[in-house]
Amino acid sequence: MQRLARARGAAAQAVVSEPAWHEPRLRALAGWAARVVVVPAPLFAGISALDSPAQIGFVLDLPPAASVQAAAATVVLDRLQDPGNVGSVLRSAAAFGVAQVLALKGSVALWSPKVLRAAWERTSACGWPRAGRGRAGSAASAARGHQFTRRAGTAAGRLALALCWVLGHEGQGVSATLLARCALQVRIPQPGGEESLNVAAAAAVCLYESARQHAGALGAGSTARRQKG
Repeated sequence: MQRLARARGAAAQAVVSEPAWHEPRLRALAGWAARVVVVPAPLFAGISALDSPAQIGFVLDLPPAASVQAAAATVVLDRLQDPGNVGSVLRSAAAFGVAQVLALKGSVALWSPKVLRAAWERTSACGWPRAGRGRAGSAASAARGHQFTRRAGTAAGRLALALCWVLGHEGQGVSATLLARCALQVRIPQPGGEESLNVAAAAAVCLYESARQHAGALGAGSTARRQKG
């Protein structure tokens, strides 16, 4: 929460339970908000969706919608509905340098609480990719200038770093409309014999492989974290 508050600047409002207000650390954290509201503990429990909330919450303004960048590395979410999957994809996108994520109609809201909880440790520290809603036409626009790629099918050779990866619905896969626009299919070898990977796991593998094939895309950051640890 502290890293997110610092990354996003002043919050519009902090909501703090009465017991938390008497804790110096949480009171100081609430000071990043323009306005602070202190409520009884039972009322705060009714506000939070968590079983054991942190007793402090913030109201943050959503970032303005960004225009689609045609030549940027992109992930397109085609009707992904599980918040945990989407949050994990956002974390992988941030880790491997993807510049933008487009969630097409039918996908879970990128700023929903469950998505944020799944994504936030990574993205709050390093910044979100540009994230927003889009249409199939927006996805096609993002593909101009580089390959439009989906995960499935045949083995791939060398991958460009600025790919547009299309990740489809957990059960139905990529829609026929988007599939027709894809130029390349890739397969992830699974020697263990499982039928398929979870979409979030497959996304992490694909994004890692895209970055791995380009010198310097991963090495510096990964080495620095290992040395620090």
